[in-house]
Amino acid sequence: MRQNVFGRSVQGASHIRSGTECQDSYKKKVCDDGTIILSVADGHGSKSCPFSKQGSKIAVNVFCSVIENLYEGYAGNLEQLLTYLNREGDTRISKAIDAEWKKRIMECHKKHKREISSLENGEEDLMSVYKQYGTTLLGLLITKTFVFAFQLGDGDICYAHEDGLEMVIEPEKILGIETHSLSRENAWEKAITGVRRINVEDSLPAMFSLSSDGFANSYKSEDEFHTTIIDYLKMINEHGAKAVEDNLPSWLSETSSMGCGDDITMLIAYFASDAIPETSPETAEESEVPENG
Repeated sequence: MRQNVFGRSVQGASHIRSGTECQDSYKKKVCDDGTIILSVADGHGSKSCPFSKQGSKIAVNVFCSVIENLYEGYAGNLEQLLTYLNREGDTRISKAIDAEWKKRIMECHKKHKREISSLENGEEDLMSVYKQYGTTLLGLLITKTFVFAFQLGDGDICYAHEDGLEMVIEPEKILGIETHSLSRENAWEKAITGVRRINVEDSLPAMFSLSSDGFANSYKSEDEFHTTIIDYLKMINEHGAKAVEDNLPSWLSETSSMGCGDDITMLIAYFASDAIPETSPETAEESEVPENG
């Protein structure tokens, strides 16, 4: 089985106009045995969160670090790992990610000698520090026999294959512009996790995607968003992963410009049979970005 992992963050059209840097971050890790760890984070970018770009960078590093250490600790015993993630994913794992993010945020804040306000009792107001780095977080562990998904806040984790599209995890829908955040007290309580037995070799070619909410919000409906994810899979099948990777920045920028104007990050793990040769990217420039609704 052949696999390709790639992604890109682009500055949203509205952020370009306002001179605001892209608040999204992503990270990918491919282990020696082919296991894949992916993470996407979307910094809030509001006036009360001036360092949310750093917050999102720290978030993706934390997820990949926590999950990689856990994976290595089970020394390839996937069934035991699956059982543990089923039992402890929404508690211990979520708590570990929450605690490690807050620990690294304080280290970063103090390293840059940024001010820390005090509470009435004289103690450091830690929550006011965390708020300045506010971010959401998506994460995915893809093994040979199952996937583990993590979500805190908005964004989407999808699994596309020749038979259609499935949401790997169903995020909690919050009305308005509010979203859950790692910066909140006991943020782990709002995390959603899920373990699913998915063997990608059973439905090749196939693709997992993680995307910040700027992507889905640029389409009129959920159906149009899902159709677009499937279109990306079709384009990789037709033009090759390298061609789509090369075109991804311009496609995402156009999607933002025609859509909600927010930053967009998309991270893709694509799987195909070794029997199918890698498609030549020569015609890739002629392919069009999926239309926004």
